[in-house]
Amino acid sequence: MVTEVAFVVPNSQPLRILITGAFGNIGSYAAREIASRGHLLRCFDRPSAEAECFARSLPGNVETAWGDIRDAEAVGQAVRARDVVLHLAAIIPPLSEEKPDLSNDVNVGGTRNVIEAVSAQEVPPRLVYVSSIAVFGPTQHLDPPRRASDPVQATDHYTSHKIECESRVRESGLTWAIIRMGAAPPVGTLRSSISSSINPMMFDVPLTDRIEFIHPADGGLAIANAAESEEIWGRTLLLGGGHRCQLRQGEFLRAALEASGIGMLPAEAFATKPFHTDWLDTTESQALLQYQRHTLDGYLRDLVRALGARRHLARLFRPWIRRAMLRHSPYWIARTEPSRG
Repeated sequence: MVTEVAFVVPNSQPLRILITGAFGNIGSYAAREIASRGHLLRCFDRPSAEAECFARSLPGNVETAWGDIRDAEAVGQAVRARDVVLHLAAIIPPLSEEKPDLSNDVNVGGTRNVIEAVSAQEVPPRLVYVSSIAVFGPTQHLDPPRRASDPVQATDHYTSHKIECESRVRESGLTWAIIRMGAAPPVGTLRSSISSSINPMMFDVPLTDRIEFIHPADGGLAIANAAESEEIWGRTLLLGGGHRCQLRQGEFLRAALEASGIGMLPAEAFATKPFHTDWLDTTESQALLQYQRHTLDGYLRDLVRALGARRHLARLFRPWIRRAMLRHSPYWIARTEPSRG
């Protein structure tokens, strides 16, 4: 189900906006939404065949600046003549844990480059930094929901980087807002080689953990509305799908895997140690940004639509796909193949 909402634009003049990480899961939705409103959008990201194809599909009020967030000069060029900077570029798990030095250079060093470039402008643009609810760490032992004022704790490289970047943004002296994004599963990631498309961290979330997901389109809408808002500055906001998107991980995963044609995987494939997911208090973010449109049913419909004929292939080759997926689970290997585990 999708509930239509109206976001009132406080300023009818086109804004000059920069998105870093513009062609990622959330950034791509934000870019399309911002472009549709007639703003002068500049997209900053690293080139790839997929990103270049997406860039060509955007309208004429969008320009693309190809570059690396670690390149201070490139970032400085991208930030020039902007009113708002939406900083989404980051390395996320599992790559952030596999390559912590690279992740630090991109996540922390890249954010430092953005802050310095914004600060260097004669009229510094406003800065929205997109963080993650992972900064709360495992909280399943606490009563939900999580609130922006809750304490944070670094539990891995990724959360350490996010916490440091949040601190840098708050201390920058700029006009800033921090958005902590909830779980935003992509729509339509099934590829011909299923083993190359599975995020092994899916197995690290216990099936009993509370999880609040957000459709990436709603995440993109919130980011677009944040660029136009006059009320979010100096705030830290939590983004999630709302109470209708508050589930247990097992409920969400079963629904998504069934919709994909794969079917639910054995419980033995999943961890039992709590992960950094939880239900959120999104009252403030929804009041300010009016972005919560999709429920689980809407997400599943979009997933089925995005997969298209690949969903039927998944059903046809289900046994082989399931085996390929389970090879990514260290818990399954340890429990079913003790010698290998």
